[in-house]
Amino acid sequence: MKWKTKISGESPYTCQHCGKVFRKNTNLKCHMRIHTGEKPFSCQQCGNSFTQKGTLNRHMRIHTGEKPYSCQLCEKSFTAEVNLKYHMNSHTGVKPFRCEQCGKFFKRKKTLTSHMKMHLKENCYTCHQCGMTFRDIKHLNRHMRIHTGEKPYTCHHCGKSFRHSVSLKTHMRLHTGEKPYTCSQCGNSFKYKATFNAHMRGHTGECPHRCKLCGNSFSQKGNLKTHMRVHTGEKPFICAQCGKSFTRKESLNYHMRIHSRENGFQCLECGKCFPDKKNLKRHVIIHTGEKPFICHHCGKSCRFKGNLKTHMKIHTGEKPFICSQCGKGFTFKGNLEVHMRVHTRERPFKCVQCKRSYTYQKDLNRHLQTHSGKTLPCSDCGKQFIKGSNLKNHQCIHFKERFNCNHCNKMFILISHLQIHQKIHADVRRYLCSVCGKRFKWLGSLKCHQKMRVCVKSRLRSHREQR
Repeated sequence: MKWKTKISGESPYTCQHCGKVFRKNTNLKCHMRIHTGEKPFSCQQCGNSFTQKGTLNRHMRIHTGEKPYSCQLCEKSFTAEVNLKYHMNSHTGVKPFRCEQCGKFFKRKKTLTSHMKMHLKENCYTCHQCGMTFRDIKHLNRHMRIHTGEKPYTCHHCGKSFRHSVSLKTHMRLHTGEKPYTCSQCGNSFKYKATFNAHMRGHTGECPHRCKLCGNSFSQKGNLKTHMRVHTGEKPFICAQCGKSFTRKESLNYHMRIHSRENGFQCLECGKCFPDKKNLKRHVIIHTGEKPFICHHCGKSCRFKGNLKTHMKIHTGEKPFICSQCGKGFTFKGNLEVHMRVHTRERPFKCVQCKRSYTYQKDLNRHLQTHSGKTLPCSDCGKQFIKGSNLKNHQCIHFKERFNCNHCNKMFILISHLQIHQKIHADVRRYLCSVCGKRFKWLGSLKCHQKMRVCVKSRLRSHREQR
């Protein structure tokens, strides 16, 4: 067979089978193996043969585990440079291969080629049951098992059957204990690739599953599903003993220890049980009245260290979480997430009795008191109240103590009312209009001023006078 044909120009070596042109004779010789079927480079471990030595070298990395091409963004490694190149598209979002028929984009050329067969109906295989099309007869035959119910692959250990051989192979790891996926960072091994990928996100920090309602991201789809119950209010795990419900099964299991006295820790003061000693210790402080954590700024005492840490932000003024809609700052991320419901109009807390919904849990709790029929009587006059806050305000009427204004001797039941009143006498105008510079004693007066646009009108008038 004649392999070499001289032509003019820089590429003198042409393949007589397909017309492809090469600059070097050695490249043409390598190419000819595609047509002759010659595969002189064999793997000594598995017997696979290859047309080129470079392909064999890349293949050997499967056996050696060598992955010399690493992603600098997530540190994931690959056996071949082309795989790293394709992987980088997942970070950049680039899909360079476009289908001319439907305009769909793909990250890999191989995926585009496979997709193109779907448009070429003469090369497709159609399922007569549901109309789905497949690029080859093998995929159609596999699909048909869904309709026929055929499960030809049976586990000889437990008798369970599977539609596909790969499903049986994966299942066998339950019996053999094989864990082929090993984490290079911490050494943990996994039976399934999906579990391994989810674990790796813990190292890379990748969180591809994003909540559309609040923007929180999660490394696993199951965690997102559990999180969504915060918005829906769903609590599918119910305690059979007390009826309390939980969003997570783990929380229910933890709660059940309260009912099993032998595993729980009981408070000797009130008899309440706790699942662990730490929670019991925290609870006992309520009875002792101990507040060991003291603020060095104002001397306030707190029962718990977390409460002191929260309180300290009042003095530092730290508000690192800013609302992108209105610019309001918050000390904690949770407070920002709750605040965002004002803009999204989300009302995740629903009353099961009348279907009314609320933005905040506290509002739902307050509303539920109207269904309970329970009222709180005033011990002095017997008047009934649904809300504890209303009863507390009412009871001030019966108190003999009054708060007097030093300027006009006006009396108030609550000290907070006195403090508001005293602003009338004090010429403190804390609220500044950013447009005209005018100051106000009351926030309501500033808002009213801005709505009336008085400052804008006066500015326009003065501008006309200057002209």
